[in-house]
Amino acid sequence: MSRLRQSLPPDRVLTSRAATTSFESDGLTAYREKPGVIVLVESTSEVVDVVKLCHEFGVPFVARGSGTSLSGGSLPIANGVVISLNRLNKIIDYSAEQRTITVEPGFINLEVSKHVAGDRLYYSPDPSSGPVCTIGGNVAFNSGGAHCLKYGMTANHVLGIKAVLPDGEVVEFGGESLEHVGPDLCGMFVGSEGLFGVALEITLRVLPQPERFHTVLAAYDTLAGAGDAVAMIVASGLLPGAMEIMDRLAIEASEAAVHAGYPTTAAAALLVELEGPSEELDAEIPLLEQVIRDSGAYEVRVAANKEERSRIWVGRKCAFSAIGRLSPDYLVQDGVVPRTELGNALSAIEALSEQYGLRVANVFHAGDGNLHPLILFDGRIPGEFEQAEHLAGEILMMCLRLGGSITGEHGVGVEKIAYLPEMYTENEMNLMRLIRQAVDPAEIANRGKMLQASALGKGG
Repeated sequence: MSRLRQSLPPDRVLTSRAATTSFESDGLTAYREKPGVIVLVESTSEVVDVVKLCHEFGVPFVARGSGTSLSGGSLPIANGVVISLNRLNKIIDYSAEQRTITVEPGFINLEVSKHVAGDRLYYSPDPSSGPVCTIGGNVAFNSGGAHCLKYGMTANHVLGIKAVLPDGEVVEFGGESLEHVGPDLCGMFVGSEGLFGVALEITLRVLPQPERFHTVLAAYDTLAGAGDAVAMIVASGLLPGAMEIMDRLAIEASEAAVHAGYPTTAAAALLVELEGPSEELDAEIPLLEQVIRDSGAYEVRVAANKEERSRIWVGRKCAFSAIGRLSPDYLVQDGVVPRTELGNALSAIEALSEQYGLRVANVFHAGDGNLHPLILFDGRIPGEFEQAEHLAGEILMMCLRLGGSITGEHGVGVEKIAYLPEMYTENEMNLMRLIRQAVDPAEIANRGKMLQASALGKGG
């Protein structure tokens, strides 16, 4: 603490309860931890200095952006250091010709698209928290969003990373090209949940804006019917830019919040968006219409203009936060199942909801089978939080039985750390631990997240 205060102004080294309380949890508010100190850095050199200091004294640290993680991934480490990166929000370089932009880790996701819009470009990964989440956080958790089906996750759009490793060494991975020689170190760093250090500069690729959009909202009598429709659409050969499903509870919450005009009598609403050249859409639209008719939708709406399209997507994007209108507390899960198993998965979630006596709202990226069941509970009632956790665990195990994953984009964090060994073999888990320890032998970088702290880690 003495060394920190020597190197930074006192108003950027925070230890009082009043100053640190808002950092005690991230978007998963069911978990809380008191940090030892919050450091508000204003330059990448300050980040390096703080990391070197943590390494010297063996103090664990976590880098944090806007704190929108939904798995406890940016939860503070008890008595550790939180390095707040929000003030590192500058654009380092931008080339419309090369379609690349390099930003600091605190740069906001949606601001990337705003900055390049004048050149008819945009940044594809679009998590629901896009207006507030940071690129550094997106890199840590390999964020996706509604349009990841066609264009991929954050990892598919990161070309280069300048980072500080847990021992203070500054390294550069990748560059500005889509083609690299040697190991994909960017791919290893993206999604590592802060275990390999802190990204200081991130080079992203941006894409040309689609020429045309065709956005469809279809209503179904059953949740499983909407899930089956997704498999039918993909089997037809179509590759939409996005496919999303919301169930009745999610529709109810969204309508109360933003009045997007969703069909409130539907058991489920399916959002499908085609995008691309007009000639391509002219061929795809009739096929999509036929598949949706065959899938049993009882009502179909097509956005007639930009305003209607925007309203449909606002309804979907606000769904997570809007659930707070229905329940004082909720857990957000993030399991993945094969698209062909969506109907079975949704039926299983409905059965589990009845079994546990807890309501579950479903909002998810249907195109890649990424489920986001929101388990509603009241933490003031003894035992309800534990019941919600058990239900969440059953959903994750169901995803694995169906051939899926325990996470699609929210990461493992602290919430799912016990389930990782259910997904990987002992040898695979040991390999991950060895790689982590090769980079960070003392395990001071975001200790206790994703991988259990090992006996080799100091203080582990």
